[in-house]
Amino acid sequence: MIGAGIKNLKDLAPLRPFLSSKEMLIVLDNAESVLDPQGTSNQEIHALVEELSQFQNVCLCITSRISIIPPDCETLDIPTLPMEAARDTFHRIYKNGERPDCVDDILKQLDFHPLSITLLATVAHHNKWDTGRLAQEWGQHRTGILRTEHNKSLAATIELSLASPMFQELGPDARDLLGVVAFFPQGVDEKNFDWLFPTISNRKRVFDKLCILSLIYRSNGFVTMLTPLRDHLSPKDPNSSPLLCATKERYFSRLSVYVYPGRPSFEKTRWITLEDVNVEHLLDVFTTIDANSTRVWDACCDFMEHLLWRKNRPIMLGPKFEGLPDDHPSKPRCLYHFSRVFLSVGNTVEAKHVLLHTLKLWRERGDDFRVAQTLAELAETNRGLGHFTEGIQQARDSLEIYERFNHTVEQAGALCRLARLLYGDQQLDAAEEAVSRAIDLSSDKDDQLKLCISHRVLGNILRSKGETERAIGHFETALGIASSLNWSNEQFWNHHCLAELFHDRGRLDEARAHIERTRSYVFDDMYNLGSAMRLQACFWHKQGRFEGARLEAIGAVDVFEKLGAANDVEDCRKLLRQIEEEMEGHGVPQ
Repeated sequence: MIGAGIKNLKDLAPLRPFLSSKEMLIVLDNAESVLDPQGTSNQEIHALVEELSQFQNVCLCITSRISIIPPDCETLDIPTLPMEAARDTFHRIYKNGERPDCVDDILKQLDFHPLSITLLATVAHHNKWDTGRLAQEWGQHRTGILRTEHNKSLAATIELSLASPMFQELGPDARDLLGVVAFFPQGVDEKNFDWLFPTISNRKRVFDKLCILSLIYRSNGFVTMLTPLRDHLSPKDPNSSPLLCATKERYFSRLSVYVYPGRPSFEKTRWITLEDVNVEHLLDVFTTIDANSTRVWDACCDFMEHLLWRKNRPIMLGPKFEGLPDDHPSKPRCLYHFSRVFLSVGNTVEAKHVLLHTLKLWRERGDDFRVAQTLAELAETNRGLGHFTEGIQQARDSLEIYERFNHTVEQAGALCRLARLLYGDQQLDAAEEAVSRAIDLSSDKDDQLKLCISHRVLGNILRSKGETERAIGHFETALGIASSLNWSNEQFWNHHCLAELFHDRGRLDEARAHIERTRSYVFDDMYNLGSAMRLQACFWHKQGRFEGARLEAIGAVDVFEKLGAANDVEDCRKLLRQIEEEMEGHGVPQ
């Protein structure tokens, strides 16, 4: 209007009198279109915007998806909305008087992204959907419904960013990289760039530019993106993305590493504790679209083995394994590993159910060695259920098969399981004899893991027999082996046993020290966390610290309920009732 423009104006000289005449607020909204470094006349426009930022009387406000702005401007990253603000934003547009939980669930799944929430509310309002229909549409189409009648949509906004000169300058690999980041729920670990994308020479630069464009963001060592962007950018057919398929193969190769404490490869498996959610999603997708691939099911077994040693937790893949036909070659192996996942989190009821099916399949195949393995796990499961007679017989049956195979390492494991069952059945002398044989066999074969567990079992047997110093010696031996293996799970359980022993003997300072050490080895292991909380509750209960004991017992109940560890839940509830009864008797408020 005033005749000032890039073609006939090198700076703001003609406008300076007006710009310096009074205090003013100048807003450059959606400025990524003019500040894009690869855009037309970018240098000239950027110079003018930078000069605007120098005026003392001017408050310059720039909104932009890209973070390239004058250096004198203060940069503010705009976060997603808090729940209350997201809810208010939605219901200001969608006015039907209801605020059901299903709407809150959708808002959470949108990562509280303002534009997505506005579009969702507008679409629901225009279509006169009730909340039930809204939930149904979201369940079927997710972010695909975020399109209004006025051609405003989330997809168009995202594609506008992808059409920018700065994004186009990154080359054809950029879109594929976005697709891989979008596919994984956690995004991609920055330490994995070189390992995952060796064929893309400028990978780190591309990721940096994608961050500048606000298409991805960095969070706790990962590059990830908001859920609405992920829904749009994730490959609809994963097999159609060569980069994603190559990524899958790299993960499958990484999972195939043998996992066993004391082996050189064991230290290389820590990565699973950070990326287990990504791997489980990868397997969930590819067991659906490549169900006939043995390699996919092998990767599932490897994944469960990694979790067993590194991060005990439930998994969501169970229906996939149970849904395989009984004659599928991978089914018994998948079920066997799945049962061990159940057992590791204390869900002995489900573990037994799965193992009985597994045992039937291995017997039908005539694989005696796998039958022995399954019987050994069934024996351990029955110990957890308190079915000692049944478990003792299964442990002996597995031992007999291993003796027939002359497999001394597995014989040691079966003897150790037998000893634990005999110990649970109060057959202490027979238990000591069995575990002593296990120690001899493990020492001969230098199997440090089985040796470690056997010493811990013997320590518990001797503790029950009142031989305190001998028990302490075996616990400390086991602890030393576990430390050399750098296996946190066995370190946890040996400190747990020592804490119980010292507490029973009234050596409270030593007990307290070992209780504190158990907390050091919980990490991401939910079952161990619940066990540590139960141990602390017992300790404080006996010391008369009822309030703390009650809180720890409640926490343990909550953890074990989430894991489906029914016996542990009942044990902790019983402890909680005892604590609350004593609190009531002492007049302590709850």
